[in-house]
Amino acid sequence: MKTLALGLLAAFITTGALADPVTVDNCGAPLTFEQTPSRMVVHDINMAEMAFALGLQDRMVGVTGVTGWYKTSPEFEERRGDIPELAPKYPTLENLVSVSADLFFAGWYYGMKPGGEVTPDTLSPHGIKTLVLTESCIHLDKERPAASLDLLYDDMLRLGAIFDRRAKAEALVDGWKKQLDAIRETVSDSGTRRVFLYDSGDDKPFTAGKYAITTAMIEAAGGRNVTGDMETSWGTTSWEAVAAANPEFLILLDYQDGGGAAQLMEFLKAHPVMQYTDAVKNGRYVALRYEELTPGPANIDAIRKIAEAMNPEVF
Repeated sequence: MKTLALGLLAAFITTGALADPVTVDNCGAPLTFEQTPSRMVVHDINMAEMAFALGLQDRMVGVTGVTGWYKTSPEFEERRGDIPELAPKYPTLENLVSVSADLFFAGWYYGMKPGGEVTPDTLSPHGIKTLVLTESCIHLDKERPAASLDLLYDDMLRLGAIFDRRAKAEALVDGWKKQLDAIRETVSDSGTRRVFLYDSGDDKPFTAGKYAITTAMIEAAGGRNVTGDMETSWGTTSWEAVAAANPEFLILLDYQDGGGAAQLMEFLKAHPVMQYTDAVKNGRYVALRYEELTPGPANIDAIRKIAEAMNPEVF
């Protein structure tokens, strides 16, 4: 009954036409809005937190892809309130059509797969526009530039434009830039640390490449991603290649299930080649959550955590 009531309430939200149509870049293609969306569905914790940062809960009729993989925080659940989760992992077309969604904020391999059931092309006939997470555009456009923090900034500014909250979005981005300037200034004379991010995988590590925002985050914190030349956003490499790069510092993804980061570190300590790397021998790592390492507001505090853990002497 709660879900039905929420849907009925949202149906009566008045959305007047915008004074002028708003057009934003969407993986290199224009996406135009004649009126402000009132029934948005957002995939994943990181994108939901972008929407929450702009106070868009009253425009959301659902989230997807949260509980199927991650343990959420009390803070996230408080911000989410009564917004229902329509699917614990990837949504179906029916999930989105059933709530009369008018916008789906997701990405390639963040709720959508090329050729899958839910794509911009399959949603369009149902009157559902798709705002694509910029980091994920690389999966369909191989000419994208290497990752930078602009991936986060631009997505926040796009949301601000679409929902007529430009001033709030601009204030958030300006504040983040000031925080990062202070971090960069603090670590500027500390030297560049070789960093390896370990997400998961036993036979081959799953990690961040050239087009993942995590690579830009590591650089902002004063490090260099040893897998930053991989021509992908997220993908696998070999343990031998990582060990040869001899990382000095580790970022361990803490999924908070089955031991999280502590379990990953124990695996590395027993690994035939990784156990000899400087980072593992010296036990130098920081544990970060999924939403801290994928594009979203949590990136900024995560960069500070990385910088502080790598350079405790200057913080």
